[in-house]
Amino acid sequence: MTLFQRLDEHHPLTGRLAMAVEYDGTAYCGWQRLKHAASVQESLETALSRVAGDRVKVHASGRTDSGVHATRQVVHFDPPARRSQKAWVFGVNANLPRDIAVRWVKPVADDFHARFKALARRYRYVILNQPSRPVLERANVTWCRDPLDAEAMHEAAQVLVGEHDFSSFRAAGCQSKTPWRHLHFIEVHRHGPLVVVDVQGNAFLHHMIRNIVGALVSVGRGEQGADYLARLLALRDRTLGDVTAPACGLHFVDSLYDEAWGLPREPLGPNLLAFLGEWTGERSLPDCPMVAFRRGRPVAQAALVGEGGDD
Repeated sequence: MTLFQRLDEHHPLTGRLAMAVEYDGTAYCGWQRLKHAASVQESLETALSRVAGDRVKVHASGRTDSGVHATRQVVHFDPPARRSQKAWVFGVNANLPRDIAVRWVKPVADDFHARFKALARRYRYVILNQPSRPVLERANVTWCRDPLDAEAMHEAAQVLVGEHDFSSFRAAGCQSKTPWRHLHFIEVHRHGPLVVVDVQGNAFLHHMIRNIVGALVSVGRGEQGADYLARLLALRDRTLGDVTAPACGLHFVDSLYDEAWGLPREPLGPNLLAFLGEWTGERSLPDCPMVAFRRGRPVAQAALVGEGGDD
């Protein structure tokens, strides 16, 4: 597998297009377009519209909150004009600010939907655990100067795997109709001074991952025991929860789809974790109702929980 693929510049693309977008969320209110603040969606749609010569609206695999980054935000749109693969990628990037970039573009079937066809979303939360404050990494890690026990954090987090009511980890203003989510896995590992919380699920509540990380840091510091996450989960009450971890350490690194869509595979981000060597889609998904339904197997609609990423 190679990182370098030639972009076609001779054949205009037709029909619905899927696109992967990377961004530094520091300067934005989040993914979703808002009237009162800058958003990633607004910047991307403006750039796409300039290349197309007409208005373009995109649909994303999930929303990220203010200050949260992404390395593989998948979107789809129906272009009002025909442009080559190279024109879409290079042309849009030329019209985007330096903290947003298109990674690839690919034709997909008309029934592809970036949000409703996604099987899972994956995030990585990166903590720089050292006595001195970060300099080069300051915009994309969270600094913790107290020693963290990553093994204790990992052990405490395992109670969250599976389908649960995550009310204790949702923001007060969360708009989701249900607090139930299915966590496929959550892992905490140390790599030198970096402590990485790697989590994947069908979808996430508003601030859910950051609230989980806030509680895990308390465990890592030794302020709480191994049963802390289990106790919080059982309370189902956010007012009794821990602090919300800062947005700057959170990275949306993957949206997973059925292989039949043929979306490109690429290494998971952020790039400071490239030494881990894991590419997208390598882990098996649980055989849960939502995954079965979106793979085309008959499953009762009522069994589905969650529709999008909100962290």
